[in-house]
Amino acid sequence: MKKKDLSKIGMGKSYYVFIFLLVGIILLSAVFSVSIGQVNIPFTQAMDILLHALTNGRLGSLDHVQSESYLNIILQVRMPRVIFALLIGIGLALCGTVMQAVVQNPLADPYILGISSGASLGATFAILVGFGSSAFLSQFGVAFGAFVGAMITSMAVLILSSIGGKATSVKLVLSGVVIGALCSSFASLIIYFANNAEGIKTVTFWSMGSLASASWDKTPILAIVVLLGSALFLFQHRVLNTMLLGDESAITLGINLSAFRKLYMIITALVTGTMVAYSGMIGFVGLIIPHITRGIFGADHKRLMLGTLLLGGLFMIWADILSRTLIHNVELPIGIITSVIGSPLFIYMIVKRGYNFGG
Repeated sequence: MKKKDLSKIGMGKSYYVFIFLLVGIILLSAVFSVSIGQVNIPFTQAMDILLHALTNGRLGSLDHVQSESYLNIILQVRMPRVIFALLIGIGLALCGTVMQAVVQNPLADPYILGISSGASLGATFAILVGFGSSAFLSQFGVAFGAFVGAMITSMAVLILSSIGGKATSVKLVLSGVVIGALCSSFASLIIYFANNAEGIKTVTFWSMGSLASASWDKTPILAIVVLLGSALFLFQHRVLNTMLLGDESAITLGINLSAFRKLYMIITALVTGTMVAYSGMIGFVGLIIPHITRGIFGADHKRLMLGTLLLGGLFMIWADILSRTLIHNVELPIGIITSVIGSPLFIYMIVKRGYNFGG
């Protein structure tokens, strides 16, 4: 598609056609995802099972389903994982888009403010040290440690960036780098003194990201946090657009960017912390997806945000498919897949397309 054609998608009917097309591809990809794995299920049978379950038996016949085990595999094992992939993709793309506007940096992603380092420290502590005899804390394990680490780190960055005046984009980035480096040092210290080979292996695998822990029990919390965050930012396009223009332009428009930066940072930290707690560290999604979507819809967040959410969800569904099927009987950490795909795409955009952030 030519650059002139891409610029037209941002406005008019073509935008809605593209959005509906993305939704349709996501639905087909979800059906394909639940049908493929160590046990391959015919696509039509997988679709019938899903229709039957979603419509309470009104649609989709189970008469020609070859095995009753197919229902269990799809509804109890693979469907929660697909929903997890969709939600994680939406959340990472959302936070990446917001953080790139907040700090006015095209290299920003959900982890730029030290959230990844804080979550890693919390998870490392939970795996290698534990929570002692506290039954309430120990039952949450790694997820609890990662979430608490991410939130404490975010609050520390927010406090540090606010010292001596307003929290500007530069101060936020610098504070994130400092706090992130400090958390990484403590995490490395714990690993260095830990006499637990299996625990260190678990920390390493967790740091590369995985959706293997997906289940129906964990889905409601993740869905509420991600969808509420998405719903909020879908209506914040005016402020996000102003952030790209800078503080001086915001003053003339009567918008207090410092207050919005703090609010947005708290919300993205909550969303990111929740995702990290359930799936570990998954890189490049929050960095590359917003840039790809800007190339299609333009820099206006009114049109950009919805397309970014859908493209992020679609990307993660296919990344999960590849992680499960690329090597027979081996599940690769999904963070490896996203990095392998994301890096060449990002290089291509820089070298070939002459991409300009924000326009």
